[in-house]
Amino acid sequence: MHWLSRKRNILMMLIPTLMIYLVYMIIPIAIAIGYSFTKYTGIGKAKIVGFNNYMRLFRDHTFWIALKNTAVIFVIAFVLLMIGAFVVALLLNLNLKGKSFAQSLIFSPAVIAPIIVGILWVFILDPQIGLINAIIRSLGFGQGIKWIGGKTLTPVSVAIVYFWQQLGYLATIYLAGLKMIPVEIEEAVQIDGASVWQKLRYVTIPMMRSTISTVAILVITGTFKIFEIVQQLTNGGPNHISETLITYSYSATFTNGEYGYGMSLATVTFFISLVVIAIYFGLSKERGRKEVS
Repeated sequence: MHWLSRKRNILMMLIPTLMIYLVYMIIPIAIAIGYSFTKYTGIGKAKIVGFNNYMRLFRDHTFWIALKNTAVIFVIAFVLLMIGAFVVALLLNLNLKGKSFAQSLIFSPAVIAPIIVGILWVFILDPQIGLINAIIRSLGFGQGIKWIGGKTLTPVSVAIVYFWQQLGYLATIYLAGLKMIPVEIEEAVQIDGASVWQKLRYVTIPMMRSTISTVAILVITGTFKIFEIVQQLTNGGPNHISETLITYSYSATFTNGEYGYGMSLATVTFFISLVVIAIYFGLSKERGRKEVS
């Protein structure tokens, strides 16, 4: 009976959180998926059109451009953040002089609103007025490079800006994971004469597996919903060549008034992110089995 009472108390404490999650997450997702099967302009009654919006996606050239840009941003940002934030956390975990100041400096971009981040980087990356191209021109190396607004470098630039913004935040999460490793284990490894690489590979990384998974989920979901940075840097242009899935969904929904089609884009983005997360966890479990065996 005591166990039953304890379980009821836990459930009672969870209900408010579950209700908030239901109202602000589950129900809006269900409504969005429902609208993706309709033709709706935001005025009047939605007309059910079945899978027409999804069939239209496969014929939409801009959708494939947005998908490619999103994939490029994801791959670059994922690699840079997973490795870069971990390296920064390892450095911050050392007893170095000025560590607190360095941690504050690295974390500071994370507290800047993404729309402000986009504005700041416009003045750095813009082909005409940007700082980088101004330096290139002043050194006599030509007219500069089209960092944003082109087909090739725009998603790369977005990934780098996102990396700059999120590096300190994710490094702080890694650092918290490093602090949770028992000191006794680290001392025992040092006594056994393990090298820095051996300690990292066989102790640090395995004991931080849950932290690494948390960071990976944050990076995956974060890169698939980058919006303000892209809007400020290029606004998806010119001629939609720098759109991502989320910015194209916004454009279709609120600029063109095609709510049904916009929701189909959002739904596809949502399910792609779920698939990527599932693939990551599948690969992680497989790697974990191989390490154990």
